[in-house]
Amino acid sequence: MQTLHVDLGERSYPIYIGDGLLARPELLTRHVAGRQVAVVTNETVAPLYLEALMRSLEGFRVASVVLPDGEAFKNWETLQLIFDGLLKARHDRRTTVIALGGGVIGDMAGFAAACYQRGVDFIQVPTTLLSQVDSSVGGKTGINHPLGKNMVGAFYQPKAVLIDTASLHTLPQRELSAGLAEVIKYGLICDEPFLAWLEENMAALRALDGAALTYAIERSCAAKARVVGADERESGVRATLNLGHTFGHAIETEQGYGVWLHGEAVAAGTVMALEMSHRLGWLSVADRDRGVRLLQSAGLPVVPPQDMSPEQFLEHMAVDKKVLDGQLRLVLLKRLGEAVVTADYPREILDATLRTDYAALAQSFNS
Repeated sequence: MQTLHVDLGERSYPIYIGDGLLARPELLTRHVAGRQVAVVTNETVAPLYLEALMRSLEGFRVASVVLPDGEAFKNWETLQLIFDGLLKARHDRRTTVIALGGGVIGDMAGFAAACYQRGVDFIQVPTTLLSQVDSSVGGKTGINHPLGKNMVGAFYQPKAVLIDTASLHTLPQRELSAGLAEVIKYGLICDEPFLAWLEENMAALRALDGAALTYAIERSCAAKARVVGADERESGVRATLNLGHTFGHAIETEQGYGVWLHGEAVAAGTVMALEMSHRLGWLSVADRDRGVRLLQSAGLPVVPPQDMSPEQFLEHMAVDKKVLDGQLRLVLLKRLGEAVVTADYPREILDATLRTDYAALAQSFNS
């Protein structure tokens, strides 16, 4: 087992990474202050891992809330089901909420914990690669709004993050690829040597090689922990973690939540960020193509929806959380391994990026 730490003073917490950690009850119980626990999970994950988690919580008063599965349910109505479960089981202010599932479950359970009786403890037990390397770490919680993804929520840190890599063996290949989009992101924004490692080990990752997965998760979480420790509330460097997300969130909102997986939309959005960075003269063609090829090798889409117009992208991007004083800030790459958040770009460069023929770009790699 590897243990990392997110350094936030009195609110610091550990990230445990290893195989079979759900069978180690002490890793959870040391972070449960009261006698009540509420496990929030979904219909897909519950049959796989809820019983094992319950065994690790013997001696506590445990209730479970099983939600419908999918990004389409990340909304007010589903959030109310968590509050209903907490209230019906009479959970008090010393209860601990445990999020067992992917990013949707982690975001909603964390938001419910931030709100219930004005704040109760919670623990993240992420079961998808995307949630393990990204959404479970850093305290971002929330739900979607019909006009914008993750526009309603709170910064609320967990007491611990427990990453059992064994859960990835039940993950569909499409979900695994979606998680790899966030892994690749860390190499692009702050760790260029990691890109070379990913290029050499992508086949092993997609084949669920345990050593490769553990290394990729640890390196990704370490990068995120450093950034969150330096900028918890995204007033500066933390925004670079959103590479590809402004374009990607527009795709998710326009297409309908859940039609594209979050990681798939981020991958296509990252290609757009690579293209715009190239058009600004910051990335060479070779560097742009290196990023696109790596996303392709992970089994990810590198072509945005061809039925989306530039106007539709701009409409959704206008409500992005990085918009300040009416200016759209984008995460772009000065070079591979160095990201920047900027609104200082010519509008015609953004327009050209939105009008690029990405299908032709992708096809050029296969010809």
